[in-house]
Amino acid sequence: MSRREFKRLEGVERVRVGLLTNEEAARAVGISGRQMRRVRARAARLGPKGVIHGNRGRSPRHRIAEAVRARVVELRREKYRGFNDQHFSEKLAEVEGVELARASVRRILRAAGIGAEHQRRAPRQRRRRERKPQAGIMVLWDGSTHPWLEGRGPQLCLMAAMDDATGELLPGARFMEQECAAGYLQLVAAMATHKGLPWSIYMDHHGSLVRNDDHWSAGELQRGRQNPTQVGRVLEELNIEVIAALTPQAKGRVERLWRTLQDRLVSELRLVGACTKATANLLLKEFIGPFNHRFSVAAADEHQAWRQVDQSIDLQRVCSFSYATKVLNDNTVRLQKTVIDIAPGTRRSYARCPVTVNQLLDGSWRVYYREQLIATAVANSGHELRALKGTNKLRYRVEREAAAVRTGI
Repeated sequence: MSRREFKRLEGVERVRVGLLTNEEAARAVGISGRQMRRVRARAARLGPKGVIHGNRGRSPRHRIAEAVRARVVELRREKYRGFNDQHFSEKLAEVEGVELARASVRRILRAAGIGAEHQRRAPRQRRRRERKPQAGIMVLWDGSTHPWLEGRGPQLCLMAAMDDATGELLPGARFMEQECAAGYLQLVAAMATHKGLPWSIYMDHHGSLVRNDDHWSAGELQRGRQNPTQVGRVLEELNIEVIAALTPQAKGRVERLWRTLQDRLVSELRLVGACTKATANLLLKEFIGPFNHRFSVAAADEHQAWRQVDQSIDLQRVCSFSYATKVLNDNTVRLQKTVIDIAPGTRRSYARCPVTVNQLLDGSWRVYYREQLIATAVANSGHELRALKGTNKLRYRVEREAAAVRTGI
């Protein structure tokens, strides 16, 4: 007798002696009151055996005959040796006249010690993530390197962001030479200008977004955390939560966006014969509106969650490349091949003063001392913005230059 049947027998006995009502005993053993009355009647007639199911020890009517089982095993081991379960089941029905479901064939073979021909890894269980209820709660962004111009021009990377609630392709999408911090900063600036600030951004672990290196400066070791990337710093300053996906499947929504764009946008670029980055970006601006009209959906909640940019925030400065360094003895700041002269201001000299140098998205430069703008410079002629995009290597070089100034080397 099983534990379940012992529990039923105890419930029957308690009802018999008046310790429980019929309904209370039924709830305790997990059956209906009507079924409890039937169990009590059988127990009164048969004794303790009355709580045991009537089919105990009987063979099922639909049980496969032993002769059929033996034939299936013999055929699989000899005539159909090496067939997989599905293929073998089909042959049994088509050739041998044995109509059995694949699951039944599988059980017969496994019971006989015949394993599967191909070991398959069970797919990882994934659950579809529901869209956010309001536009602006979460944005997904990424870069897609693809032969967008199909050999007519250079290899390009499309950098774009989409709203999770609506699937809308957001302002700021553009073609770049490669996935880089400059493209992401331009996306942030365009979103903030035309839409507002999202509450969170879902992204991957690209090196321009999160630190993937093992280098720790002395200051980082002291603080117990690495400095963020240029994009990470901007997101922290704008109080945008970062959600980093660990697998491509986790950001499946933006991956499906790329699949659609790699079909439709490539065809549009082919139609106009685009062969340069500039031409591709011009077409992209015209493409976004009709694309959103066709593929975006209405959010579950019509109220939007975009946060307005605080008027006190200098968006141009925030969405730029920022470097902390020191002024040299000749009142200049040097970053790679860029030299910025600092004219006399409230101080006779800024030599050895710590300053922050910002390169804006248009390539121009600003130098700040204690939040006061003390110098500007035009964009470097002949140099792309990405050449000074604030990679970790450049930041380490700036740190070394500042340390050399402090030590007088």
